Amino acid sequence: MIYLYGCQQHLIKPDGDLKSILEFICSGSHKLTNCGIYYGRQWFFKSKKIIGKYDLEKEYKSNKHVSALYSQAAQQILRSVAESFKSFKELNKKYNKGNLHFQSRIPKYRKKDGLAMVTDPKQGLRLIEDNIRIPLGTTIKRWFKLDSFLIQMPSNLQFSDIKELRILPRNKCFYVEFVYKKKIVVPEVLNPKNVLGIDPGINNWLSCVSNLGTSLIIDGRKVKSLNQWYNKRVSILKEGTAQGYWDEKLAHITEKRNRQMRDAVNIRCKNSYQSLSEASNWYSSFWVESRTTTRVQQLIMNNE
Repeated sequence: MIYLYGCQQHLIKPDGDLKSILEFICSGSHKLTNCGIYYGRQWFFKSKKIIGKYDLEKEYKSNKHVSALYSQAAQQILRSVAESFKSFKELNKKYNKGNLHFQSRIPKYRKKDGLAMVTDPKQGLRLIEDNIRIPLGTTIKRWFKLDSFLIQMPSNLQFSDIKELRILPRNKCFYVEFVYKKKIVVPEVLNPKNVLGIDPGINNWLSCVSNLGTSLIIDGRKVKSLNQWYNKRVSILKEGTAQGYWDEKLAHITEKRNRQMRDAVNIRCKNSYQSLSEASNWYSSFWVESRTTTRVQQLIMNNE
């Protein structure tokens, strides 16, 4: 048995007050990220050195964007910036040794007036009946007269297993992601003679055949039609506009399409596993071979 981390995502449907709070903290995360990138870039240009893990926390201890967020959430944002510069350094080392075919670039600034993810570690979270209490920073306490807000706890998760909680802004929507610890039972015996071949396609989304006589074909025409409708709708809405045009209507239909694709992938994967495992008790010991490395979701979503 091994332990892995899972991530469960839920769409938040906030009222007016909660939406204002979410926009404020995600905007603060965006601005604080850019502050950290600015300091890291200037430090690298002047000294040719990379910032350390805790350098940004010391530098921006009294920054107004830090006080706008809960202290541990602000620390997570600044440490993620420091990690991006560390990755830049390690990639440069590989490039100089000839182990990388392209040269990495120093982290760039985020676009102006955007929103960024906010991560709250388990230490600051509290379970109140069926809700999780998420603390807020001192600036929000002073402006909004609130010290926290509540997010409903998923019924299929245990609060003791949750490691962190993320507020994710995307396409005019807000999501909450629960990162939790999960037990995985590893099969004791893996028989390399049992093989399952998977051929992804468009109309036949997945064609699966094993050497034990089991087979399965998953119809992909439904998701194909959904994606084609989306492409036609985007073409109509963007007709006669400048390159890069985007509005709330485009954001809404894009987010709806993305949710449909993710849901379709999750359902089809679950159904495929159940069908093949019922047909053969050997499914857990299959080697899986694919005739293409293209991700099935991308293949469907990129289809015109």
